[in-house]
Amino acid sequence: MQDKRFSQAANANQDELGQLMNGNAQAALGSDAASVLKNTYMLLGLTITFSAVIAYFSMNMPRPGFIITLVGFYGLFFLTAKLRNSAWGIVSTFALTGFMGYTLGPIIGMFAGAGAMPVVANALGLTAFVFFGLSAYALISRKDFSFLAGFITAGFFVLIGTMLLGFFMNIPGLQLAISAGFVLFSSAAILYETGNIIHGGERNYVMATVSLYVSIYNLFLSLLHILSAFGGDD
Repeated sequence: MQDKRFSQAANANQDELGQLMNGNAQAALGSDAASVLKNTYMLLGLTITFSAVIAYFSMNMPRPGFIITLVGFYGLFFLTAKLRNSAWGIVSTFALTGFMGYTLGPIIGMFAGAGAMPVVANALGLTAFVFFGLSAYALISRKDFSFLAGFITAGFFVLIGTMLLGFFMNIPGLQLAISAGFVLFSSAAILYETGNIIHGGERNYVMATVSLYVSIYNLFLSLLHILSAFGGDD
């Protein structure tokens, strides 16, 4: 049932974003940008749906370890980057997002076992709302968000360093702070990538899809952690 909510939210957002691209909006973007944007959101909707289905069927499976998750993600990510200009790039995109769905399944399964599925539903709804709101703002305002590149780069290293610190040291509230940081980082990445497509900086919809998917994935996990912590389900 949870994967249906995820896919319905994704499809609804895709339809609304598609409407923004019709008529004058599409002309204002230019044919190249409009084509990349359309293909990106189409592939993003399909991969999110596929990822949700995999997550549903992996809910009762054991959670993959940190090393497996790291190797699986970066291995499939670099494979997708290498194949991005061929049809195999789409196949590897589905492999990557399917793998990430597999890593989500056991986490959602833990919430289901604890009777905390409303927390998951709220995190999904809030993720969809934030993604659609930021994407719509970037599309309507046509602002150049390239200035966020420095923030995203710095934020990446700060978050990685903080995660390593949390791995070796038990600091109260650190994990919650990391989740809040990922919410800001993912939101900035969504604005940056959408603006990058609009202004011609990104012309490969496979890589644009992967970038947005990873941002949505991190946003969902971070919001799930925050909501569960404040809801007493952590």
